[in-house]
Amino acid sequence: MIYLDNSATTKPHPDVLKSFNQVATQFFANPSSIHQLGGKGEQLLMTAKQQAAKMLAVSADEIIFTSGGTEGNNLAVKGVALQHRERGNHIITTSIEHPSVFEACHSLEELGFQVTYLPVNEDGIVSIEALKEAICDETILVSIMHVNNEIGSIQPIEEIGHYLKQFPKIVFHVDDVQGFGKIPLAIRKNHIDLYTISAHKIHGLKGNGLLYKSSRVKLFPLFHGGEQEGAMRSGTENLAGAVSMTKAMRLIKEKNNRDVQKLLDLNQLLRHGLIDIQGVEINSPLQAAPHILNVSVPGLKPEVIIHALGKEGIYISTKSACSSKHMEESRILKVCGKNKEQASSALRISLSYDQTEEDIKTFLHVFKRIVNQFKEMMG
Repeated sequence: MIYLDNSATTKPHPDVLKSFNQVATQFFANPSSIHQLGGKGEQLLMTAKQQAAKMLAVSADEIIFTSGGTEGNNLAVKGVALQHRERGNHIITTSIEHPSVFEACHSLEELGFQVTYLPVNEDGIVSIEALKEAICDETILVSIMHVNNEIGSIQPIEEIGHYLKQFPKIVFHVDDVQGFGKIPLAIRKNHIDLYTISAHKIHGLKGNGLLYKSSRVKLFPLFHGGEQEGAMRSGTENLAGAVSMTKAMRLIKEKNNRDVQKLLDLNQLLRHGLIDIQGVEINSPLQAAPHILNVSVPGLKPEVIIHALGKEGIYISTKSACSSKHMEESRILKVCGKNKEQASSALRISLSYDQTEEDIKTFLHVFKRIVNQFKEMMG
């Protein structure tokens, strides 16, 4: 099997599974319980927060464990909007955000908030000038992803963060679900107030995530109840999930430090191989994240290619896994200026550090054969 759908989800690392099983078996008590076993669970939860905070160079009390990227993004976007609506009702985001931010903003528009969706250029990059022009007295939140989940474009977060520093009323949120462990990003140095990551994108388990919340930021919680996670995320803590997530974070950072050149080399091998296949158009910019490569084969339905590859034990996807079953045009490619044929025939190939050169060569060989076969059938 050659699995090239790592931006949808990754295979859990054996050490992460071991960590989860160990904690779930030995520390099953509720961390909020006052008996000794509950106390041990609470201590372990605090240790997990301290470890996560150290890796992100933030404080432990600024870490909120969540159920994943979608919850983290919703808590960030809606939490700011509902908490600060008397201060302003304007939100700025981009036209290429993940659905968990894009649709969260749409839902707030129904409540009377004003949202500016910044355009992007053909490489999927926002304009700093457009951001500056969009800011007004009513602006309370800017939410911009670090790495796009479909084409891998990298936003100028450092430049944006430094510009926003002069607006203390504006909260800056960054969705780094696709960037963490691949493209380093310093939170405090870049004046980021809210920051989202997800475990299952970094060889952790589904149902686990993390939201960094700067101590200066107040959020309106989505969940009300027992006031866990500093009253920001009520509900019995997923202790095994939190501990295993910090393990996944540590492992992916080690791989990033050790194997980033390998990932870049594999991306170049993949890109050059695809350029040589007639009828294939590459949508990802040259300076994209190394683990994502988006291509189109105009005239061929992407699901047909995906199913043909699947029969050969090779797995890729179309767009975001959240919306890949809806086979309309890619919203991301449309706003990047791609035509209807390109936007409706897109395929996403996403790598992990575990990939080999042989994997890529085999994929290219099979992909070329399948594309040529279908093109011949169509005359």
